[in-house]
Amino acid sequence: MLIRQEKREDYPEVYELIKQAFASAEHADGNEQDLVEALRKSDAFLSELSLVAEEDGKLAGHILFTKANVGDRQVLVLAPLSVRPEMQRRGIGTALIREGHRIARKLGYPFSLVLGSETYYPRMGYVPAEQFGVRVPGGMPSANFMAVRLDENAGDLCGDVIYAKEFGI
Repeated sequence: MLIRQEKREDYPEVYELIKQAFASAEHADGNEQDLVEALRKSDAFLSELSLVAEEDGKLAGHILFTKANVGDRQVLVLAPLSVRPEMQRRGIGTALIREGHRIARKLGYPFSLVLGSETYYPRMGYVPAEQFGVRVPGGMPSANFMAVRLDENAGDLCGDVIYAKEFGI
C-alpha cells in the first residue's frame, strides 16, 4: 500500500470513494463527498494533509485534515476518513491517520480533533476533547468529540472550536 498526497486528477475517484464509504455508514448525512470538494476550495484546506491510500493502482482510502481554531490556537480537524467498503478492516484507515499525524507534527500542529466513533479513534490516541479544555459543540455527543495531542509540549486548549465555515457548524 502506498500513502501519498492527493492529486487534482484523483478528485473524481476520491469523490466516488467517499460516497461509497459513507453510503451505509450509521452516522452520515450523505454529503461527505461534497464537503471535501468545498473544503478543497477553502482557506482551511492543507494540500499536504489530503492523503490517499493506493493499492494495486486503485485508490483504497482518503483522509482529510483541515485547519480550525480553539481559542487563539490553530488545530486540525480530521474529517472525513474514507475507505472503500470492500477494503475496510484491513488497516487502511489506521495507516492514513498515522501518516496524517506524522505530517501534521512535521508542520507544527499541536492537536487534531475528530467527531467520530468512540470505539475506533481511541485506538489512534484520541480521547474526549474535554480532557484538553475544548468545549463540546452543541448537539455533539461528548463521547464522540475527541482530540489527540500531536505535540507533547503543546499544553492544553481552552475554548470553543471554530470550524471552517464549510462544515456548517
